[in-house]
Amino acid sequence: MQAPPKSRLTRAAAMAAAVACVFGMAPMAASATVAPLANESSDGPAVTPDSSATTLRIATSGFVDSFNPFTSIYLTPTGIFRQVYENLVQYSAEDGSPTEGLAESWETSEDGMTWTYKIREGMQWSDGEPLTAADPEWTYTQMMEVPEMGSANGGLVSSFESVEATDEHTLVITLSEPQAANPGVEIPIVPKHIWSELDNPVEYANDEGDVVGSGPFTIESYAQNQSIELAANPNFWRGAPNFERIQYVYYTNSDAMVQALRAGEIDIVTGLSPTQFDALEGQDNVVAHSGQGRRYTSLALNPGFQTADGEEFGTGSEALKDVEVRQAIRKGIDAQTLLTQVLDDQGTLATSFIPASFPDWHLSEDNPVIMDYDVEAAKSQLEDAGWTEGSDGVREKDGERLALTILIDADSPLDQASGEFLVPWMAEIGIELNVEMTDSDTISTKVTAGEYDMYFSGWSMNSDPDYQLGINTCANLPTETDGSGGTTQDGYCDPKFDELYNQQHVELDEAKRQEIVQEMLAMNYESSVQVAFWYGNQLEAYRSDRVGDFTLQPTDNGVIMNQSGYWALWSAEPLGDGSGGGGPSTGLLVAGGAAAVLVVGGVIFWMVRRKNAGDVE
Repeated sequence: MQAPPKSRLTRAAAMAAAVACVFGMAPMAASATVAPLANESSDGPAVTPDSSATTLRIATSGFVDSFNPFTSIYLTPTGIFRQVYENLVQYSAEDGSPTEGLAESWETSEDGMTWTYKIREGMQWSDGEPLTAADPEWTYTQMMEVPEMGSANGGLVSSFESVEATDEHTLVITLSEPQAANPGVEIPIVPKHIWSELDNPVEYANDEGDVVGSGPFTIESYAQNQSIELAANPNFWRGAPNFERIQYVYYTNSDAMVQALRAGEIDIVTGLSPTQFDALEGQDNVVAHSGQGRRYTSLALNPGFQTADGEEFGTGSEALKDVEVRQAIRKGIDAQTLLTQVLDDQGTLATSFIPASFPDWHLSEDNPVIMDYDVEAAKSQLEDAGWTEGSDGVREKDGERLALTILIDADSPLDQASGEFLVPWMAEIGIELNVEMTDSDTISTKVTAGEYDMYFSGWSMNSDPDYQLGINTCANLPTETDGSGGTTQDGYCDPKFDELYNQQHVELDEAKRQEIVQEMLAMNYESSVQVAFWYGNQLEAYRSDRVGDFTLQPTDNGVIMNQSGYWALWSAEPLGDGSGGGGPSTGLLVAGGAAAVLVVGGVIFWMVRRKNAGDVE
């Protein structure tokens, strides 16, 4: 999904900013914020999309800082990493559970301290060099020993005591303490013979042609804000993909992407607004698909940023440092109205930053910490906190007006529509909310530096919650006052939360771990450093005369793009050049090809059933 910026978050040592979702001002239906498609034809791509039947063309506007898997946490580069670099352990298409990647099997010692992985024999990198246990050994060791190399995923190796390739096909990871999550997931494994020869791998952009990888595709070329081109990797251990190339084509406007899809210039568009999605349903040779997403969308409130050493920085409002003010803002927001009016009910109401698509971890709607939309309660809470109503209706305290600013992404219709509701809602409880309309890059920069009051944020989740919990710990606060050296989700820091994080991280009893996670989510909810709105369905569409047979993730009502893996693009089948005006859609395939689905008029009927919220992954 290619949309606006997200907050800059943290793993154990982490990273640059994020690109989330930002909105804009006075209630109206979301459809009113979307310009007619015919008015957007001037916002075409910077390059001409490849018309070859063996090239899969994907519309994008996603931000790319680099293609360095050690440092980038943005959605678009992370999605590319999943195509280019195989993990030691992959997330399955069926339900996101661990499945074989570079390792064909693994076993754990009785005390949970030692994990031994069997690396598949005969694998090759895309340049023909052998892929052995030495490659994950080098990758993990760099992240453990060089803090900058752990910027993106350092939290995943924080409990690693040692990593050793005992022979070419055996990797042993020894932990300092037991770990609940499989330590082989999520981290892209790079080729030692390439990266060990670099003078400064931290600064390596990794965007030149012929990037060496182990996944289904490799990076062929990159032109900033124009295109990203991937080439099929014939050495991929699961077998070469069906498409010879993937071309990500940049558009400056989401409606222009939709026009390009309708015209047959683009094959896949994701991150659609409900209005765009509705407009595409029933179009000739177009399948509109709504899948249960793994993202949440929220309003981030600046609680006051500080470094890991306690040095304050940023320009957020002093008022937002008070949890009573933040909770009052939460009570003054009608999330159900936003879900209905802005998202056209294409999603479910959110409780926390773990989506309902992960029911084992999701904060229950019945949890006693959940606060209802209640304007009078919000007013009373502000009054009790010393904020009294002034002559113009705006609350004051010690001579300070309760005036806040929300950053809005000018290119996000959803963000703008949401913002139009927030301004009068805040006025109703006595808060003056000013809108600063800007671009996603500016928002990302401001968020990283803590220079904001509010903005719309969101993240994609994987099946295990450890990472997202980890970026909310004090350990992941920035090390510098410019916001660098960490990846904190919202500047949140609570030592009790950190204690619970450490407990769940090593708890091998699943039921006990779930209880700990529920307590952590309840703590974060009460802090109200963010107000989660919804878990939006991922709305996407594709040309059924050009491509078919996608593997969804999860396979039951899942998504095509932005998967925690490479399943859809690896399995996609070329059908033709799109010039013949149609033919029946082959629809979507469940992983493994065993169960087909029929797509009629954009509605998916499962014949056999066996399963811009932003730029930050």
